[in-house]
Amino acid sequence: MGKISPVSIKYNISANISLTGVADRPDVIGAVFGQTEGLLGSELELRELQKTGKIGRIEVNLRNQGGKSDGTIVIPSSMGKSETAIIAAAIETIDRVGPCNARIKVNEIQDVRVSKRDFILKRAEELLRELVQTLPDSTEFTNKVTQTVRTMEVNDYGKDKLPAGPMIDGSDDIIVVEGRADVITLLKYGMRNAISLNGKDSTGTLTNLMRQKVVTLFVDGDRGGDLVIKKLAGMADIDFVVKAPDGKEVEELTLKEIQKALRGKQGWDDYANEHDISESKPTRSTSRSTSRSTSGTSTRTTGRATSRTSTRAPTRSTSSRYSRDRPQTSRSRTSEDTFVEKHKDAIKGLADDLIGTRGAYVLDDGLNILGKVPVKELDETLNDISENVFAIIMDGTVNSALAETIDKKRVKYVITKSDKNESVRGKVILFKEL
Repeated sequence: MGKISPVSIKYNISANISLTGVADRPDVIGAVFGQTEGLLGSELELRELQKTGKIGRIEVNLRNQGGKSDGTIVIPSSMGKSETAIIAAAIETIDRVGPCNARIKVNEIQDVRVSKRDFILKRAEELLRELVQTLPDSTEFTNKVTQTVRTMEVNDYGKDKLPAGPMIDGSDDIIVVEGRADVITLLKYGMRNAISLNGKDSTGTLTNLMRQKVVTLFVDGDRGGDLVIKKLAGMADIDFVVKAPDGKEVEELTLKEIQKALRGKQGWDDYANEHDISESKPTRSTSRSTSRSTSGTSTRTTGRATSRTSTRAPTRSTSSRYSRDRPQTSRSRTSEDTFVEKHKDAIKGLADDLIGTRGAYVLDDGLNILGKVPVKELDETLNDISENVFAIIMDGTVNSALAETIDKKRVKYVITKSDKNESVRGKVILFKEL
C-alpha cells in the first residue's frame, strides 16, 4: 500500500468501531476497502487514493473481549476538507466485518495543521525572545559607535603637540587636564574642548592659549592633582578649578561623575585663598583684558569672574555646557518670575494637555504654538526651526543632547514633567510647580 508523508497530512479521520463477534485488523481494513469500492466513483476510490498518496496508512486498533471486538480507526488524508468529509461519511456505511455485524461512528475530523500552527506560534515566541535578548540595545550600539568616532578626534595641538579636542580654537572655554587619556574620556562624552598638559608643568603653547580663553583646570582626585594645581599656579592663567572625586582619576569617571564635578567647579581666587596658594602670574594679554573687563585692567581681582561674564559675548561652543553655572546678568530673575505668574494659567493648560502623551509644545514669546512634536523628535525639530523659540513645554526628560540644542537656540523657559533633567541656561519649571 502507498503511504502518505506525515508532512503532507492535513486531516485525520477518527472513528470508533464495534463488532458483534471477534475479528482481526486485516478483516477491518479489508472491509473498509471492499465495502466502499465503487461507492464514491473512481475519483474517490480508496485504493487509488492510497496509491497516489492522498490517503495514508489506515491504522486499526482492536480489543477482543467477551466474544466481541471494539476499537478505533484512524485514516490520514491530504485531500481537501470536502473530499475528506465524504470519505469519513462513507466508512460509516460499513455494516459487516467478516462474519460479524459492525457499527462505525466517526468521532471527529481533526485538522492537524492547527497543532502545527500552535507549535509555530510557541516556537516563534521563543525564537523572538532569544533574538531580543541577544541583540544589542540600539541606543547602546549608537553610543558605542559615537564614542569610538569621538576618541579618534584627538589632535596634536601647537608646536608642543599637546593632545587636544577639535574645538580648542573654536571654543571660548577650555578644559585643561593632565593626560591624553583624560582628553579621550572627555571626548567620549562630547566635550571637545579639552587639552592635556601631557606630563609637563606648562608650555609656551598652553600658556599662550590659557591667556586667551576661560580656563577650567580639571585634575585627578589625589595628591598628584594637588601638585599639578600648585605648579601651575605661578605659571598659567587659571579661572576655575575642578577635582575628580577623592581617589579617582579623570579618565576613570563616568559621564554623570564628570558633569557633577564640572557643576561644582570653584573659582580660582576662592580656591587659592582656601588652600593658601600664593600666585605670581604673568599679566593677561591686552586683547583678553579689554574684551572681558569693564574697567580695562588686566589685574586679577575677586570680582573678576562676574565682570568678565557680564561683558562677554553670549556665544559658546556646543560642547561647553559645563560652564552653565557661570554668573549671568543678562536676564532678571524677577522679570522671569513675573512672566511665569502672568501666564501661569495658559502654561498650565498646555502642560495638562501633554500629560501622558510624551509630546512637546514649541512656543514663541507670545506663547503661540510653533509646533507640537513627540519628545524624541524635539531635538531635531529645534535644529530645523527658523523662528525664535521662547519656551518649550514637554512631557519628558531633558537629556544631554537636547540640553545642548536648547542652549544653542537660547530657549528662555523649559517646562517639563520630569525632575531628572540636564542643566540648561534657561529657567526650568516642573509641572508640579505650576
